[in-house]
Amino acid sequence: MQYKKKPFYSFIKRAFDLIVSLIFLIVFSELYLILAIIIAVSDGKGKPFFVQERVGMNGKHFRLYKFRTMCVDAEAKKEELMKFNEADGPAFKMKDDPRITPIGKFLRATNLDELPQMLNILFGQMSFVGPRPPLPNEVEQYSESDKLRLLVKPGLTCYWQASRNRNDISFADWMAMDRKYIEDRSIWVDLKLIFKTIGVVLKHRDGR
Repeated sequence: MQYKKKPFYSFIKRAFDLIVSLIFLIVFSELYLILAIIIAVSDGKGKPFFVQERVGMNGKHFRLYKFRTMCVDAEAKKEELMKFNEADGPAFKMKDDPRITPIGKFLRATNLDELPQMLNILFGQMSFVGPRPPLPNEVEQYSESDKLRLLVKPGLTCYWQASRNRNDISFADWMAMDRKYIEDRSIWVDLKLIFKTIGVVLKHRDGR
């Protein structure tokens, strides 16, 4: 993979991330409050927000924010469920994960659980477009080529995230898609991925 620094693109990308995330947080502040209340009332346990350590650009760790979609002891139960892992790499994937709450299923289906990551984008830890941020224990299992995806900021969406069949994509192909993004990255590619992701989310919501 050929990695090139792109100063002008990086400047425009950061300006876009900063302005849009700030506008989004202000305009949809009431939605954040409503979702937080619904999560707290529907579950009755734990906090509405989920904070987890992730690995960002150049291996730097940061705290990722999401709306909580699982039971409060989800991490403790993960070890018991590892035998049901459907992923062929370091990541954990399980269809019909029993740890996901009823409201959590809705939040995941609509991608609303990702909204708090606007804070990560505002703080400069993430971008709207970039490889999804991995867990530290996943990075420990990365090959040298897998680690190349850490050359850029992680993002809300990417080639893998914007794929309708992303759950069927192998880990090796997922990593290859991230390396392709790093080579291809441009303002035009980012905009296409943002709009493609919106389309995928809307079609999934409508059941098509």
